[in-house]
Amino acid sequence: MDDQSSSGSRIRSRGNRRKASTKSRRAMTVAAWSVAGLVLIGGSGLGYVYFKLNGNIEGVDINAALGDDRPQNVDNGSMDILVLGSDSRAGANSQYGVDEGVARSDTAMVVHVYEGHKTASVVSIPRDTLVERPECADGKGKTVSAEKRAMFNTAYEVGGPPCAVKTVEKMSGIRMDHYIEVDFSGFKKLIDKLGGVEITTTKPINDSKSHLDLPPGTHTLDGEQSLGLVRTRKSVGDGSDLGRIQLQQAFMKAFINQVKSVGVFTNPKKLLDIADTATRAIRPDSELDSANELMSFARGLSGLGAEDVHMVTMPVRYDPADPNRVVPLKAASRQVWTALAQDKPIPASAVKDSAGDKGDAGEVVRASRAPGHRGE
Repeated sequence: MDDQSSSGSRIRSRGNRRKASTKSRRAMTVAAWSVAGLVLIGGSGLGYVYFKLNGNIEGVDINAALGDDRPQNVDNGSMDILVLGSDSRAGANSQYGVDEGVARSDTAMVVHVYEGHKTASVVSIPRDTLVERPECADGKGKTVSAEKRAMFNTAYEVGGPPCAVKTVEKMSGIRMDHYIEVDFSGFKKLIDKLGGVEITTTKPINDSKSHLDLPPGTHTLDGEQSLGLVRTRKSVGDGSDLGRIQLQQAFMKAFINQVKSVGVFTNPKKLLDIADTATRAIRPDSELDSANELMSFARGLSGLGAEDVHMVTMPVRYDPADPNRVVPLKAASRQVWTALAQDKPIPASAVKDSAGDKGDAGEVVRASRAPGHRGE
């Protein structure tokens, strides 16, 4: 798309990035807030913390891979982050499926933090969306050919993080300031370190594929159960991937509340344990690949609560040629991306006719605890 670009940031940039003074899947759509809530270690005075955490972080240089063929930087005080959950089935993730030798982005979302960093909008991109995938470099010396009707999640599969970022930037017209990726096993461990996430279910959830059986009521989910919840599809709503996205968004709000209520900041050991787990779970871009940079980034996001985050799904309709795929509603999608490019709220009219915001899957799970309710 050729929408007006936006990406003002508070994060000190290298190369062709925003110039500013400070840095602020299925399951992993919570990655940005994981970092914000769990890596905020400034003022501890513990130098060894930085050394320990730095050793956990492996970054990916998006700028070097993409060069100058990107939307323009516009410094309006906002920040845009592409958060991906990689669907690798290797190693510790192998229990969730057979390793086919490739990794896919199973969940993707654009997190737009508005000027002042007090509110944010999250736009989930369905993995089965048919998009125009641009030619892109994969960061390893290989060029991936363009494709007109490619599933969105193939961008990561064929070209890794750089191709995923370039595909989102072409679709939205917005330059991504940052990239954060989280995996299955890391997500589970993070939830367990937090002591679980409390949710309330309004209907029973019984999904044999995700091994989840929850009656209506309040539950504190451990890492395995949390992962099962956000992988649930057939047993909730209309059984579609769009319904699952709604479930993920509801869980994300509960997670944000959990991060704010768990009380890690008064317990240095707990904070270090959680920060250690969080930094092992993510792969960020090269401008966030140190504890210092993550700390500054976290400071820019730590004021956000669940009530400050507006979540939508990119406006789509089912593809007439293939009901298992969706295609963007062009005019409505442009409304969404233009609003973010101009650092404005997403208008309700942009999503009212979208298949992604119909159904009641998002009402099945609710956050059941407000920040500050739970102590140590």
